[in-house]
Amino acid sequence: GSWTSYVHFSRCGWIWMDSAGNMQLMGTRNFTLRDSALHSEVEALRWAMENMLQHSTCQSFGTDSKELIAMIKDSQAWLSFATELERIETLKICFLDFKFIHVPRARNQISDLLAKTARSFHMELLFIGC
Repeated sequence: GSWTSYVHFSRCGWIWMDSAGNMQLMGTRNFTLRDSALHSEVEALRWAMENMLQHSTCQSFGTDSKELIAMIKDSQAWLSFATELERIETLKICFLDFKFIHVPRARNQISDLLAKTARSFHMELLFIGC
């Protein structure tokens, strides 16, 4: 997710890689500005999860946001995000094997670039493709 308070949109990007590390699919999107950077991270995870359900129910999701990982591990400690986290919990049930891991920003450059690319569009954007 990518968020700045002075623009009208939050942005996110994701990539789907196979077990050999080859990129299979990517997505980028901007959407109505969320309340904070962390809200944008939650929205990015939700959108990626929804998209991946169409491809496989065994997924490992990664993020460079340690706060987001903490939220997913202990959603009860983040009551101000209760609605958003309830949606994530509902999606988690759909995955036979769900993992959520930290990916250092240096290894998350493509997803980050996709999110930042959406910044140049000053209207709603949604792209999923190769």
